[in-house]
Amino acid sequence: MDSEPTKRTTEDSSVSSVKSRTIEKNHQSSQWVKFYINNELFAVDTLQVREVLKYSEITPVPGAQAYVCGLINLRGKVVTVIDTRMMFALPHQEPDDDTNIILIDFSEEEMVGFLVDSVDEVVNITTKNIEIAPSLSDNDTKSGFIKGVTYYNNILIILLDIDRVISHVTPILVDDLH
Repeated sequence: MDSEPTKRTTEDSSVSSVKSRTIEKNHQSSQWVKFYINNELFAVDTLQVREVLKYSEITPVPGAQAYVCGLINLRGKVVTVIDTRMMFALPHQEPDDDTNIILIDFSEEEMVGFLVDSVDEVVNITTKNIEIAPSLSDNDTKSGFIKGVTYYNNILIILLDIDRVISHVTPILVDDLH
């Protein structure tokens, strides 16, 4: 009977060893667009980014939410632009030469633009290096926008869950799609 527990331990360790290798093998990397808002580094998955534009004149929309900068005309399509500083309750900053608009595919036919201080670069981030962001509070809707955090070249990057951000800023449009 003494040999049975030893046998189970050996089988158990080989099973966990196989699991470890499988999990390790599934760690893939994806590309993220890094950008700055209020000197903080953020990133969104490149698969969701349509394109990055230099800042251009934005037409205000009377009566819109405070975080809606307004509308731009992009090759005949009207695109709503969101002020990320306002959305994250950060101080206002006038657009300058570094200011960009990141266009995100909202649906097959619509895009939403996000006004950011500057776009940095596209980087590869390994899935295993992404840590789940801590919840800041029960009532903090904005913390739900964070998919995770990671370090790239020893600098913290906040990875945004752009689907949650879009569903927050365009709830009426999202409801209409479903």
